[in-house]
Amino acid sequence: MATLLLIVIYISYIGLGIPDSLFGAAWPAIHTEFDIPVSSAGYITMLVSVCTALSSVVSAKLVNRFSTKWVVAVSTAFTAVALLGFSFSSNIYILCLFAIPLGFGAGAIDATLNNYVALNYSATQMNFLHCFYGIGVSVSPYLMSLALRGSNEWRMGYRAVFYIQFAIMVIAFVSLPLWNKVKENKPSEDDFTPVSLSYRQMIKMPSVVMVWLCFMTSCAIESLCTTWGSTFLVNTRGLSADKGAEMVTLYFLGLTLGRFCSGLFARKISPWNLIKIGECIVFLSILLMMLPLPACFAGAALFFTGFGIGPVFPNFTHLTPINFGREVSQSVIGSQMATTYVSIMLTPPLFGQIVKCFGTDVFPYFAMALFVLLVLSTAGLIKSLKAK
Repeated sequence: MATLLLIVIYISYIGLGIPDSLFGAAWPAIHTEFDIPVSSAGYITMLVSVCTALSSVVSAKLVNRFSTKWVVAVSTAFTAVALLGFSFSSNIYILCLFAIPLGFGAGAIDATLNNYVALNYSATQMNFLHCFYGIGVSVSPYLMSLALRGSNEWRMGYRAVFYIQFAIMVIAFVSLPLWNKVKENKPSEDDFTPVSLSYRQMIKMPSVVMVWLCFMTSCAIESLCTTWGSTFLVNTRGLSADKGAEMVTLYFLGLTLGRFCSGLFARKISPWNLIKIGECIVFLSILLMMLPLPACFAGAALFFTGFGIGPVFPNFTHLTPINFGREVSQSVIGSQMATTYVSIMLTPPLFGQIVKCFGTDVFPYFAMALFVLLVLSTAGLIKSLKAK
């Protein structure tokens, strides 16, 4: 039963990934049709991130009141409705309206499932969970590229992805009784009493603050590539909108493959070493992106950036109950997800302002600055945990 439930969780996490990469792939066509500045993408991603952060903050209370299964099922429904709404949008204001349920649904799914898997499954399964997220973020920009290539109709791309998300929502509701069966078979010695920590309590813990910074910087790199990768390839490397959406799919494939490989090696390599190896790959990939080479090399650099950054998030998440305790893991993971989405909220509009002044040519240099902050945060976390 636990294995069957894990499959359902994996499918639900595909649903989390599907909307995340779609907007960045569609944006070059959207902003052209709506005749708005390219930097306006930051406003929509900011709204999604605010709502996501808010739902992550209250995830512990939602789970305690409604249970994990209902939070996941209802949140998946929210994201499906949002995708359908995007497909009917005629201006940026309607996009902003449907960004609200998209954000609330994504945040609840993310924080809830991450904590459940961290508590009940191994590091290998945690990495595979995020590998399935990579499948979601890889499929949707490819479908969008097909829609843009055929008729330059980004709405059809959103509609196609909605059908997939709707199917995932049906699976989430049909599988609700499965959660109870798994709980009944769970050994009693695994039971513990969850403890909710306030932000005032957590901010006094240096190791928690440092792990927030680790999540913020790693996800800032992910957000930068997700939202601006296609635009960088179109505006700086001269690709068409459909080719840019197709090429940025390489980043998401790299993200997926990196997490898959991390899951395979998780039994032989510690989570900390997987994180360090990933960070080294990211460094080399961004260096490659800086070189004035043809667009295919930029696409390869995006692929290896995704491959390297892929293991960072799931391994940091899996370490949460180990570093801070099972009793407070939902509170800490909820706070990690919230800080993550604050980063996702701020990074695209910040880079959008930079684009106004310097253009998209500075994309790899901004990515390198974020990487330096990630390395410093990782070193600070290790130091604070040793002191603890």
